[in-house]
Amino acid sequence: MPGVVRTRVGYAGGTTRNPTYRSIGDHAETIQIEFDLSKTSYAELLGVFWSTHNPCARSWSRQYMSAIFWHDEGQRKLAEESAARIARERGEKVETEILPFRGFTVAEDYHQKYGLRGARDLFREISTYYPDPAAFRESTAAARLNCYLAGSGEPADFERDLPRLGLSERAREALRERWREARG
Repeated sequence: MPGVVRTRVGYAGGTTRNPTYRSIGDHAETIQIEFDLSKTSYAELLGVFWSTHNPCARSWSRQYMSAIFWHDEGQRKLAEESAARIARERGEKVETEILPFRGFTVAEDYHQKYGLRGARDLFREISTYYPDPAAFRESTAAARLNCYLAGSGEPADFERDLPRLGLSERAREALRERWREARG
């Protein structure tokens, strides 16, 4: 998505100190999205969020709950308004919780860019540019690759980004094929 600078997976919404995957306590697994407001809006991000899961389904555990953690009153208002709109459109109660942001703990390295890690050939290639796990986690290119491997993104954005990702021609073709397959 244009304007998304980087993503990180981690834990939020709980009180447990220093949560980990093996000791998550009362936190939820979350994604933190850093974005450029001059290129995308919070409302657009909410639209993607609502369209990528069933917000009316009840979570079977707090760890996997659907939640939005807002940072200011403007975000809270937009999140609540969009949830109300989804409830009206679906005729169902939205189970997604809308909560104040109280902190975020970055998850272990092996959880970062999970889809990209599964595409071993692409992961190996991009890792040559980002051998340090923190640099890989913070990389805009890795975030975009992870997104495209899931089939997300518009065709024009994909074609614009493809030569900017630092991939070899062979890796670009592999990504193009996987992106098309994921999009159906």
